[in-house]
Amino acid sequence: MLKDITLGQYFPGDTPVHRLDPRAKILCVVLYIVALFCAKWVISYALMALVLCVCVLFSRVPFRAMSRGLRPVYIIVLFTAVMNLFFTAGTPVSDLPVLRHITVEGAYTAGFMALRVILLIMGTFLLTYTTSPIALTDALDSLLSPLKKLRFPVHELTLMMSLALRFIPTLIEETDKIISAQKARGADFESGGLIRRAKALLPVLVPLFVSAFRRADELATAMECRCYHGGEGRTALHVLRFAAADGVAIAAFAVLTAAMIVLRNLGW
Repeated sequence: MLKDITLGQYFPGDTPVHRLDPRAKILCVVLYIVALFCAKWVISYALMALVLCVCVLFSRVPFRAMSRGLRPVYIIVLFTAVMNLFFTAGTPVSDLPVLRHITVEGAYTAGFMALRVILLIMGTFLLTYTTSPIALTDALDSLLSPLKKLRFPVHELTLMMSLALRFIPTLIEETDKIISAQKARGADFESGGLIRRAKALLPVLVPLFVSAFRRADELATAMECRCYHGGEGRTALHVLRFAAADGVAIAAFAVLTAAMIVLRNLGW
């Protein structure tokens, strides 16, 4: 299960999606999320899924990696679908006692909600898969730069976000190594109930926190040795510049969002 968590990983490549300005990709993802929440019916969700599939094809990110990243959230998707299935008011599916509490509206809501969560996660995964953490930091720093006039620590905030994203795969790998070492010493993480399994994870959490704090201390020491003093006066090796393709991508997703709003008003 831990190996299925791919959040924070970056797949290097030279595709049209990889070459887009990271600021443009962030704006496109934001517009995609807005359009996704505006989707209401089958046509809208089919269009959103088609757009995502086209983006994945252009990025050349393996669909296996996209689907593998969804495995840890299947329980959340299933729980959300079940809650909407049984607690949405409407017309019952059948008069049978088992199906009496399931409504037609609940079935539609459960299906669309599950599809929305899956498309949302895959869309955000595609951003991290095709954008390096350094590029994401520079993009967020540029997009949030107007807040610097309000003395908001934009650079420090974006740096913390990028470091947290960068070290997710590292911590997952460290957790997997600790679990393997504990299993080799006879630890049992699979038998028993939920409470027993949670207690069995305590020997894993202690060395994991120790390793995380040690890595954080080493990173802070390395940054101090390199005379890091925050974002004031810093320059970038690669200056971000919008190209024609970036404008086309943003305009396309803006049109998609407008189309979703129109389709929602039409009841589609």
